[in-house]
Parts: sequence; structure tokens; C-alpha cells
Amino acid sequence: MNNTKVVITGAPGTGKTSIVNGLEDKGFHCYHEIIRDMTSKAKKEGNPDILVSNPLVFVDDALQFNKDLLYGRAAHFKQSLTSAAPVNIFDRGIPDVLAYMDFFNQEYGEEFITACQDNRYNIIFIAPPWEEIYVSDNERLETYKEAQEIHHALMGTYTRFGYDPILIPKKPVADRVTFILETLNKV
Repeated sequence: MNNTKVVITGAPGTGKTSIVNGLEDKGFHCYHEIIRDMTSKAKKEGNPDILVSNPLVFVDDALQFNKDLLYGRAAHFKQSLTSAAPVNIFDRGIPDVLAYMDFFNQEYGEEFITACQDNRYNIIFIAPPWEEIYVSDNERLETYKEAQEIHHALMGTYTRFGYDPILIPKKPVADRVTFILETLNKV
């Protein structure tokens, strides 16, 4: 494996960030999710008392919010191109932006599609919805039912861009990390 780009994704509350942290603890170079900070900032600037599942209600320009997210993930991808690490782990990939926009019925232009086509990852792992570990918080605004729907949007988007996502088993974090490492060793 030389400069392999691996996405760990999944709907909210599926344990993906814990998996990424577990891989980082094992010495892998990881690019962390940027949406939580963006959502938290948007909530502070909007009305924090509104209970909604879509963080875009807190921003004046939803398309610009998504562009900023797209550009942030594209910047991570670009950084990985010069990384000396043999494996680069991404907590969410560029296609996630489109999956969420599809879920929230938002339109996007060609630049979103081009970003997905031009910045290709090698392997996509998706953590499926898992009700027993799902927890809502200040930045995770979706219900469990919405998380299930987002999972389908993620699967559909990655498949549409020619990926064959690998489902991560519903097991403790250490076992999930082991599953990913064993899978990576086979490629």
C-alpha cells in the first residue's frame, strides 16, 4: 500500500469517529471531520434554541456552507497527495457532502460532482446505523430514523461514483479497527 486513501464514513452516531481515533492510536495518519466545528459555529451564530436536524437552518447561505465543507474535504485530499504516510485515513470523504445534500433535497452544481470525480479514494468503509450506540448531541442533530436514511444516501452516493463500500461490522471499536486493518492487508 502506497499512499492509499481510505474513507471511514457512516451516518451520524455510527461510531465512525471512534474508529478513526482507534486507527490514529495505531499510528495511522488521519484527517478529521470538519463538519462538527462548522455546525457548532453556525449554531452559535443562529438561534441555538431551535431543535432541527439540518444544520443549514443556522446559516444564511446553505450553498456556501456546503461549498466550505466541500473545499475543506478537498483540501484534506490534496494534503494527502504529498503525504509520506502509506495509508491516509479520512473521517468522511468528499462524496459525503453530496449524500447529505441529496438527503436534505438541496441542489448542487457541477463543481460538487467534479470534486468527487477528480479526487478518488481507494477504499470506502461505511459504519451502518446502530441504534444501541446512537446518541444525539449539540452537533449531531439527526434522529435515529434520519440516520438510517442518511446511511442509504451515503451508500447510494458512493455507489454512484463507482465505489464498492465495505460495511463495518457492529462490534466493539477494537474489533472494528481490526476488521479494517485485516481488510486493508488483503488489498
